[in-house]
Amino acid sequence: MKYILPLLSLFAINIAVAQEFEKCYTHRAMLHQEELTPGYLQSVNETFDRAKQLSTGERGVVYTIPVVVHIVYNTPEQNLHDSVVFNQIDRLNEDFRRLNVDTLNTRTEFSTIVGDAEIEFVLATEDPDGNPTNGITRTSTTQTSFTGVGGFPAEGVKMTSEGGIDPWNTQDYLNIWVCEMSVWGFTSLLGYATPPNNLPHWPAGASDNLIDGVVIQYNAFGGNNPNTLDVGNGPIDVQGRTCVHEVGHYLGLRHIWGDGDCNEEDGIDDTPNAMDQSNQDCNHVINDCVDNIGTLGDLPNMVENYMDYSEETCQNSFTVGQVDMMRSILENYRYELINGTPAGIANEEAFNLNVFPNPSNDFVTVTGIPEGKGTLEIMSETGQLVKMIENPPSTIEINGLVKGIYFLRVNSEQGVVSRKLVIL
Repeated sequence: MKYILPLLSLFAINIAVAQEFEKCYTHRAMLHQEELTPGYLQSVNETFDRAKQLSTGERGVVYTIPVVVHIVYNTPEQNLHDSVVFNQIDRLNEDFRRLNVDTLNTRTEFSTIVGDAEIEFVLATEDPDGNPTNGITRTSTTQTSFTGVGGFPAEGVKMTSEGGIDPWNTQDYLNIWVCEMSVWGFTSLLGYATPPNNLPHWPAGASDNLIDGVVIQYNAFGGNNPNTLDVGNGPIDVQGRTCVHEVGHYLGLRHIWGDGDCNEEDGIDDTPNAMDQSNQDCNHVINDCVDNIGTLGDLPNMVENYMDYSEETCQNSFTVGQVDMMRSILENYRYELINGTPAGIANEEAFNLNVFPNPSNDFVTVTGIPEGKGTLEIMSETGQLVKMIENPPSTIEINGLVKGIYFLRVNSEQGVVSRKLVIL
């Protein structure tokens, strides 16, 4: 089985090639990144495999992700009302918690392998400076389209210097940018997302050219968007599931068909193989690859899956395997996202916390711990507390811990800050 964690995903019209509608640049982007950083694909494969092995499948804890939505607009139509943002957050929560009313449309052959991700999303109530916020920013721009601005594919929307807006701390917030990405009047991109930045098995700088977060075409955002979305074949029914799809990528999922033929897979055991993505249809008959999903045997193409390209009205499910992968990514590679606190976020600079040498196998020195009462915790990759010290000294002994990746977290009256620690 071949495992590849996507660098990014985006739907596209390839204007340069006879204006063909090309839904995703994921594979091309990975090949492009391989050219920039040889060994990248192998490293991403190893990371995906490791995240899968770390998944425990345990349930009962609901992870809450703080979100900031950046509306970047050039025209009044692009300056979406708050109600559209609220609707999109509701859609994320319904779909990730399997509370969407169209779960009844899941075919019976898939009923035992779909599940509740126990992941929820909430608009931030405090900005990085500790000020109250509704979790929505608005930026007027002179850019008529962000496609190609600031780097491939539309990175300029993430930069104030390019007419967009810089991200809030990407470790502590899921940043979602909403903007115009059409080219010459054609809707060129619906969205793209990045996986966790600087994963342990990535070569240095492998994703430094991409700012962490999700970008969505403005008229593909939310289920009550007043703007029509037309990619060339007439209006498309928009229910906010482009964002659900892209957040799935942000949390480590691949396209369900594996970006290839029947020999390519998405690395998730309970998603059926498919020859290619669904082309904005809802074909419940097609079964173009033979596979074996445990006792269920050979299943048809799962057009119900959010990581397919089926119609938004057809999508209604994540599989249990996909849920396990997303939760593993949160537990091990986006730890700060679900464990940070507003105080920790607001006082990140005040801490100036440094840990060295890192990696280490004997002792580490920790500087920048605020004065006053506090605790230092060392957590395993899976979130298990392995060491806790009250009012910690500057030198911490770690030679009793097994080799691996840990998170060193300081809790004090000023807030909570964590750092990744590698023990050799």
